[in-house]
Amino acid sequence: MKRLTIAILVAAALWSGYWCVGAYGARRAFEGWFAARRAEGWQADYTSFHLQGFPNRFDAVWRDLALADPDTGLALEMPQFGILALSYKPHHVIAVWPKQMVLRTPLSSHPLTDQDMRASLRLHPGPSLQLERAQLSADKLVLSGDAPASLDHLSLAMAQLTGDAPETYRLGVLAQGATPPAALVGRISGGMALPATMQELKIDATVSFTRPWDISALNTARPQPRHIALTLARAQWGELVLQATGDLDVDAAGLPSGELSLQARNWRDMLKMAVQAGAVSDTSAGLIETTLGLMARMGGNPDTLDVSVTFRDGGMYFGPIAIGAAPVLRLR
Repeated sequence: MKRLTIAILVAAALWSGYWCVGAYGARRAFEGWFAARRAEGWQADYTSFHLQGFPNRFDAVWRDLALADPDTGLALEMPQFGILALSYKPHHVIAVWPKQMVLRTPLSSHPLTDQDMRASLRLHPGPSLQLERAQLSADKLVLSGDAPASLDHLSLAMAQLTGDAPETYRLGVLAQGATPPAALVGRISGGMALPATMQELKIDATVSFTRPWDISALNTARPQPRHIALTLARAQWGELVLQATGDLDVDAAGLPSGELSLQARNWRDMLKMAVQAGAVSDTSAGLIETTLGLMARMGGNPDTLDVSVTFRDGGMYFGPIAIGAAPVLRLR
């Protein structure tokens, strides 16, 4: 009995020592990250920081946290933010956001509320903290202010593929019940009767980056996409439905090359929206509509379009017809 008691006391002492060492390392890492951001010109302030959870957890909690990026002018203020981890699984962390935040831009301030917003991250052990898997979910996101908007549900997922390509990840996005700002809807609808709420946006893609995602993505520069295999991108807004699949290569300037297969239901209304948004010029809209109308009739349904869009030399093309500049795919 005496030996058992001694063994229990020794084990408890060792575990307490492990927790204290781990908590000290975590505190130094967090404080170092905030100091590095301030040295880069960020606002990275908080009124209090606690690392608690002895003996089985490392729970880091900040109060009155304010972060502002000088390059973009975006800022986020939160009354409380937490990063939680089990002490025996320190590389699996959960981030928990408060139900009320403030998002600031150089021009305005927007209160942001949510019903439940949290993220889960699995990291590979090691000093680089390479990302293995990440998931974020949020319900009932409401952005107030001059341009109110809301979202019923948002899910984001990113998982590193196993094997010899650690820089390749599968990405997933699901957004349901999005209500864009009314002014934006009025500007791009061109008089069309669109519902106030978009039913769904879904993306499933496999993306190869310049390097794996790790702590340097926050501290220095983001990895950049180099190849995108788009399994499915689908958006539905009322009677407008757009789907896309295909493969794109992305060069060092962020310009894509390759081909996407598009299926568009009620495509004429989408073309009008593209013109209203400035993505397609008025001068080319007539030629595009005539050409696409012919292609749709050849497919058997004049309201549904099945076409291929080619990306090359910084532009987008339906066959020989240029429809506009290609988007620049760079992460800042």
